[in-house]
Amino acid sequence: MPAYLTLIIAVALETIGTSALHASQQFTRLVPAIVTVVAYGASFYFLSLTLRHMPVGVVYALWSGMGIVFIALIGFVVFGQKLDLAAVLGMLLIGAGIVVIQVFSNASPH
Repeated sequence: MPAYLTLIIAVALETIGTSALHASQQFTRLVPAIVTVVAYGASFYFLSLTLRHMPVGVVYALWSGMGIVFIALIGFVVFGQKLDLAAVLGMLLIGAGIVVIQVFSNASPH
């Protein structure tokens, strides 16, 4: 499986896990709590597959950066959480960092 596909799957599962973590209300709701544990476990499995082909620093930067942006969007759309200008600008900078890694870094497969 291509490295970027396993990374995208890992990010998607991490995003699902984090959303379910919020929905579990501090692990007091069983189904979201189970989804959290399963999604995080599967996310780390796919993250480990990505590490076969890419350096750990690059993988973690991409995984965490994309996860931050996706979770912020889900928080806004699903949970009605608001972001101030500084948060939006910070996430835009994270996105710019991801683009720089993808376009200019030799440590990332193109």
